[in-house]
Amino acid sequence: KMREVALVYMDRSGGLQKFVQDCKKYSDSKQSYAVYRFIISINPSDIAELDATLGNFILHNPIQAAQIFQSVCFIAIKTLSLIEQLQTEAQISILLKPTHLPPLPSYVLSLAAFPFNYTSQRFYMSEGIAIAMGIVTKYTQGARFLCTEETCQFSKGFRYIRVHRPGATESATVRNDFVCGLCSSPLQEDVKFRVLGDKQIVEMIDAKVLNALKGYSNDKSHFRIQTFTVFLRDELANKMKIGNHYKIIGIPACVQNGLQATACIEINSIQLCQPSGPSSVSDNFKYLLSLTASSCWRFTAILANIFASEVVPPGTYNTLKLAILLSLVQTCEKENADYLDLLIVTTDTLVIDRLLNYSLCLLPRGIRHPPYSDIFPSVSKDKHGTGSASIQACSAVLAKGGICYIGDLASYKKDKLELLQSVLESRTTTVFIPGKKYGEEADQQVTISLQTNFWSYVDSSSKKHIQKDNFLIGQMDMSLIPPNLVDGFGLLIHNEFPLCQQSSPLVHHILKKAMHPEAMLYEVSQQFRMQDYEE
Repeated sequence: KMREVALVYMDRSGGLQKFVQDCKKYSDSKQSYAVYRFIISINPSDIAELDATLGNFILHNPIQAAQIFQSVCFIAIKTLSLIEQLQTEAQISILLKPTHLPPLPSYVLSLAAFPFNYTSQRFYMSEGIAIAMGIVTKYTQGARFLCTEETCQFSKGFRYIRVHRPGATESATVRNDFVCGLCSSPLQEDVKFRVLGDKQIVEMIDAKVLNALKGYSNDKSHFRIQTFTVFLRDELANKMKIGNHYKIIGIPACVQNGLQATACIEINSIQLCQPSGPSSVSDNFKYLLSLTASSCWRFTAILANIFASEVVPPGTYNTLKLAILLSLVQTCEKENADYLDLLIVTTDTLVIDRLLNYSLCLLPRGIRHPPYSDIFPSVSKDKHGTGSASIQACSAVLAKGGICYIGDLASYKKDKLELLQSVLESRTTTVFIPGKKYGEEADQQVTISLQTNFWSYVDSSSKKHIQKDNFLIGQMDMSLIPPNLVDGFGLLIHNEFPLCQQSSPLVHHILKKAMHPEAMLYEVSQQFRMQDYEE
């Protein structure tokens, strides 16, 4: 009955027509394969409406459900004489690709939650950010084995076909210890029939990691974050870009690599998550805009004046706060966006650091770069035992469409500053992959787009900074930073505020905040909250 329903569904959904077209491609090639692979798109809502039993079977036993479609496809090929070369049903490999899953908690997989049910081998949906990406390599889709005993009837034909299953390693598909079920003689692979496909290993992480990478947060909740491995195969290889946020549907599995076991997901479908815009702007801001409509500057001036009143008192650092707001507004994920990078020259690094940290939290992707890691992508060996190269994301990639705050420029070495200058000029970085080191025939170069604004500061009171006396009136001493790097930043702000001459309101603010960290010191902080600026 399930086969009949599967055939009716394929006919109604247009899947049968696509299947016939795919068969024609195989037939036209006139070449015999160990395995003929077909993709069948499944809409769970439609198929459950047609037959609830089959719909439930597909959702909870997709590997067994694929065998039902395998049988239907084999009968169709033989009945309609679609592929002359095909001999047995085992040669057909079916990949079921669901368009979506029911929006219920039991279909959502999160590595931040336990238990992680990787043994059920059914469809789950998950989402996360791609933070590491391997280069595309080959894997065995299917292989043909023959009995080595010539008198055995299985020394010919397509009796023994090995097909890749979700979570299976290469050695599970192709090995030399298989034996014939009829005469117990060893089986040997007929290599000329082996079918290869593309494989890419990607590391993903829960989007909650973005909150953990901000310099400051009001969120007091605790959560566990761990990367999870996903496998992209064949038509899905290279469909992900490092740093992007994706929703995925796939089958979880456990891959054994020596003594290590790695939880992973074999992906069936991918969907890019688009950042959602603000739902609304607060009534207080709308009212303020109506009051100041007569001037094109007044609204902006008031915004800058009262911004970040939790960190600095209103009326202080107005030029810097205006620049921060301008840079925040200039954030988006477009390829040719306008960027506003900020470089602040200051003697008061503590207050500036607090102000920039606070401002990062207004964005979903505000990243405070940790000094112990790389700002830009790097290459390392894949940890899954393949020996191939894996490109690791970094602060600049994770801050896509947002802000990457890299702290004190003087703390970086010359080579890092030269790389930063190159990125500021081109908004791209190139990763070099030496072929010899990672088992490839040729060297590779991968260019990665960096769509982010950079913030940084320089401590002009630093001991490294030797003041020069022969400067003209009004000219700044910028000898601490290479001039070309300074030119790379869109806006340079010189904030000369000697520590011995701190303004009285700022001193009072710092002391009050130290004694009462949660206190609202100004009425304006309640009228225009951090959430209002975020919107």
